[in-house]
Amino acid sequence: MMRRLLIVGCGDVALRAAPILSRRYRLYALSRTPARHSELRAHHITPIVGDLDDGRSLRRIAGLADHVLHLAPPSGRGLRDRRTARLLAALGRRGSLPRVLLYISTTGVYGDCRGERVPETRRPQPGTDRARRRIDAERLLRAFSRRTGVQIPILRVPGIYARERLPLERLRAGTPALRVEDDAYTNHIHADDLAMICATALRKGRAGRVYHAVDESELRMGEYFDAVADAFELPRPRRVTREEAQAVLPPELLSFMGESRRLARDRLRKELGVRLRYPTVQAALAQIAPTGHCASSTNPAPGHSCRGRRLAPERNPVKIPGSLG
Repeated sequence: MMRRLLIVGCGDVALRAAPILSRRYRLYALSRTPARHSELRAHHITPIVGDLDDGRSLRRIAGLADHVLHLAPPSGRGLRDRRTARLLAALGRRGSLPRVLLYISTTGVYGDCRGERVPETRRPQPGTDRARRRIDAERLLRAFSRRTGVQIPILRVPGIYARERLPLERLRAGTPALRVEDDAYTNHIHADDLAMICATALRKGRAGRVYHAVDESELRMGEYFDAVADAFELPRPRRVTREEAQAVLPPELLSFMGESRRLARDRLRKELGVRLRYPTVQAALAQIAPTGHCASSTNPAPGHSCRGRRLAPERNPVKIPGSLG
């Protein structure tokens, strides 16, 4: 009989993972929005009505699943992750606990590392309340694992991108980037690769172990914007000093620009045996918007033209790059 997997936070990444996961599990997803139920069923996922902001609504998930994939973010304020606390209380309400719970956290827990290479063993030093809520969730999960024996590996995830998750509107709006002297290293993972990593970590992840779900790119934020702009034949953003950026950029974007780190991925390769479909941002852009040299280099030759390529229609361009949640 197939094992049962409960998905908590069934958004884009979970739906990308569903075809992989459905080979091994019967899939269920916690959903507070009845309007999404038909979409979930179309992905062969059974919706379970419940809301992490209402502990009483979570009674049906107790004893439901052998495995849990926890992708839901904390609420948007405070220093505690009350949602994860309610989830664990509901899962522990009956005698039948899940065997494995995989938690998707954020690399933002490390704070600003001044561009240093960050191993999975580095002690977190969160610099924002958003990251402090993630650390609180990790603390709750580790305590739950020690108390119950549930195996809980943790994926720390950086900026997620895909064809529909690129900063195209930001580039079209002419939002500036930091000059090289002030710029920060960012880290990336394609949404399809993250979906595959989630499926792998559910099977192979060790209890209490941290894994960086990150690709091999080592790009500063401005270099990332330049690569996307070149691939999609858009103007590169103008570069400004940090002082100038503080006057024109929103606080959320500035907070990402204030944290620089390069994440190691040793455990991803050696322990999980993961081979990425898109090992670098440049490799992904070459397929997403094939524009020759522009998609493979952040510094195309002077006078090089990327004209004459047809691009796939854009469905939902988003967001700034940054750490998950």
